[in-house]
Amino acid sequence: MIYSGQTLCVTKGEDSIVELKFDSQGESVNKFNKQTLTELGEAVRAIAATDAIKGMVVTSGKESFIVGADITEFTALFSASEDELIQWLLQVNTLFSAIEDLPFPTVTAINGLALGGGLEMCLTTDFRVMATTAEIGLPEVKLGIFPGFGGTVRMPRLIGVDNAVEWVASGGQNNAEKSLKDGVVDAVVEPQQVVAAARYLLNQVIDGKIDYKAKRQEKLDPLKLPPLENMMAFQTCSAVVAQQAGKNYPSPLASVQAMQRHSGMKRDAAIEVEAKGFAKVAKTTVALSLVGLFLNDQELKRKAKKYEAQAKPIRQAAVLGAGIMGGGIAYQSAYKNTPIVMKDIAEKQLDLGMAEATKLLSKLVERKKIDAVKMGGILSKIRPTLNYGDFASVDIIVEAVVENEKVKKSVLVEVETNVRDDAIIASNTSTISINELAKALKVPERFAGMHFFNPVNKMPLVEIIRGEKTSDQTIATIVAYAKNMGKTPIVVNDCPGFFVNRVLFPYFGGFSILLKDGADFQAVDKVMEKFGWPMGPAFLMDVVGLDTGIHAAAVMAKGFPERMSYDFKDAFTVLFENKRLGQKNGLGFYKHETDKKGKAVKSADVAVSELLKSVCQPTQEFAEEEVIHRLMIPMCLEVVRCLEENIISSVGDADMALIYGLGFPPFRGGVFRYIDQMGVAKFVELCDRYASLGTLYQPTAKLREMAKNGQTFY
Repeated sequence: MIYSGQTLCVTKGEDSIVELKFDSQGESVNKFNKQTLTELGEAVRAIAATDAIKGMVVTSGKESFIVGADITEFTALFSASEDELIQWLLQVNTLFSAIEDLPFPTVTAINGLALGGGLEMCLTTDFRVMATTAEIGLPEVKLGIFPGFGGTVRMPRLIGVDNAVEWVASGGQNNAEKSLKDGVVDAVVEPQQVVAAARYLLNQVIDGKIDYKAKRQEKLDPLKLPPLENMMAFQTCSAVVAQQAGKNYPSPLASVQAMQRHSGMKRDAAIEVEAKGFAKVAKTTVALSLVGLFLNDQELKRKAKKYEAQAKPIRQAAVLGAGIMGGGIAYQSAYKNTPIVMKDIAEKQLDLGMAEATKLLSKLVERKKIDAVKMGGILSKIRPTLNYGDFASVDIIVEAVVENEKVKKSVLVEVETNVRDDAIIASNTSTISINELAKALKVPERFAGMHFFNPVNKMPLVEIIRGEKTSDQTIATIVAYAKNMGKTPIVVNDCPGFFVNRVLFPYFGGFSILLKDGADFQAVDKVMEKFGWPMGPAFLMDVVGLDTGIHAAAVMAKGFPERMSYDFKDAFTVLFENKRLGQKNGLGFYKHETDKKGKAVKSADVAVSELLKSVCQPTQEFAEEEVIHRLMIPMCLEVVRCLEENIISSVGDADMALIYGLGFPPFRGGVFRYIDQMGVAKFVELCDRYASLGTLYQPTAKLREMAKNGQTFY
């Protein structure tokens, strides 16, 4: 044994080959945390002091190789100065370069996931052998940063500019086939052979059959492209990356610019350029927001895992109502391997539900994600029925009938008499009180809300709504089912609109007041899309449906009359009265059609301006800043109220629900990150500036206290 630590060890065999094995004790995966980096430095020094070594193979004792840096540890470094961050990066890179400079050949056996710093570690060795089942990548740009352990330096020197830009600036995970094709790895073998194959390759090098020094030298030297060709390659890549990433996400383009700046340098000088570029993007608000979202997501997963430990097993599910939503729920459950019964009272509706599931699966076949045999297998897990005869074996039932309280109560009563006593019952309602619906049930403890977002197959969030009498095991089981369906479950407490819809309608309220005051809805949409929303409020209401929006607005007005009922007729009502329902009938704020390829397109409709004249002031221009403030303040304040009232349990849960449920701009990190970055005191001042617009713009007493005390949410 040359070295033994808590996270890795080094042994020397009789063949004079050393094995550096990453195997973090007490952990399920290997990560680059401070302890691992410290021990790696000690191990490399021990290896360098050992005589008669012919070569080194790097392995992992876990199912994955190294999943990357421990971001929970390193976020504290991001708050340091740029100079301090640069110095830390250079220290780590000195260690990585020491591995690359060892006086004998080295090979890495990549048995599983090698991401971020994990892949950068692999790049320091002369050769890489990869398991067919492994995936590797540099996902740092998804956190608003880019590789800082030499990834931008070694990658272009190994695989060329075009491929390196794709690997670094896209942040994707790549399978073995692509990794071999692009030249990131040198061989691909079956998982059980990966270490043996790495040793075989190393022996080939030791025997002089492969020149490892020439291979290594490529990573130490400047790029070999002629200057003009080099410039053209980077300029072309920069244009593509800038267009794809957009101006709100600077790190992908910054990574390309760093690669271009150090392309003519030797390794050590190039690493300094990389470190300076990394430090600059790490200090941006975008990096703070995206790293914050990553940590929030990790916390959500931790909570879900805790719930899963208390959950009852779900072997058979059921959905009531076979429309587009019911069909989507059935598809998602079956696709993720939980068989589901789909019940309706009409054959026509069952056909619609099956058609929805078939359509979604057909698209996957077209994209070659699955084959026809797999599609048939998934469809066979959906059992349409007109009666309750198949419900004896059902573990969970999701009610997804029409959004009408009387109808839902009637259906829930019927369900309760036709299922086992221990079956969980959930309602896919978007607005109706879970406590109110629970009154219809004999055993409300087994009942909760399970609010899916449309389209079910694409929207990641599921709101799990706890009623006053809902049991902990019921919540745990529904969370586990949502997680098994590939969704992100967030548990909230009951109130009108729950969390997501409750905070969305003040945003629409601000929009309604702005239209009344003479704003042009198309101009507002453009401003809010520029702010970062996937669509502006007018287009969003068209997608939601004016009829659905009017219904939900009435629920909100009844629940929160002091803020969400209005003493004027709004634009939504006018359009609804004129049978303009949005995308569902082709007419809303916009005219909606499909192009030749079947893609939905929207266009302006002059009739709308005429209709809105009756309820809106003459059109006038508003500054972009005012448009943003008048829409965002009501939403932000309602989110704050939800936290204060314990509707949502944490700032992290709230921000993730907004990202996953509404498409809140990720680079802004969510409402609480948005307020923090503005400053709570400044935000309260902003609210007061718009106080004349009504109670939607009135801060809570607790928020004023936070502003006075200089507090933040994070």
